[in-house]
Amino acid sequence: MSKKRILMITGDYTEDYETMVPFQTLLAVGHQVDAVCPEKAAGDSVATAIHDFEGDQTYSEKPGHRFALNASFDEIKVEDYDALVVPGGRAPEYLRLNKDVLAMVKHFFDANKPVAAICHGAQLLAAAGVLRGRHCSAYPACRPEVEASGADYADIDVTDAVTDGNLVTAPAWPAHPAWLMQFMAVLDKH
Repeated sequence: MSKKRILMITGDYTEDYETMVPFQTLLAVGHQVDAVCPEKAAGDSVATAIHDFEGDQTYSEKPGHRFALNASFDEIKVEDYDALVVPGGRAPEYLRLNKDVLAMVKHFFDANKPVAAICHGAQLLAAAGVLRGRHCSAYPACRPEVEASGADYADIDVTDAVTDGNLVTAPAWPAHPAWLMQFMAVLDKH
């Protein structure tokens, strides 16, 4: 495995597990992961939320941890990165309104670099216009956006993930083992 430089774009009320677990896992296997948020710098933090599946019609939300960013958004040059990770939670809902974030996401697809998105991360991909013709999973409530963007929604179990070329997606954090394993396999090929 060669060390990759990975960009993680996140924001306030990102899903706790979907941010911390991939960040720590990818660091643990030797990759460099730079976590950024618009209008924030290295050392700042974002609030996280824990989404849980407790039998209600949708997930419940509880306060999570503070997640410390380790890079500054304004200093990022996407050309310097080998891959992108997009966590879910509520952050993608507002991040997709930022034209600089959308341009960053688009770069990774235009350059055919590995991208991992989970849960509501598909909202950001749909807004960036990069899903047309793709096979993509997401949290089920995001299915209309995935399909409206021209993608084929992968209706898979919450513990599964799907790979389509350079894109690895999953419905939610219970898929971490499958999602991260598939993403690392894609990283190894690039």
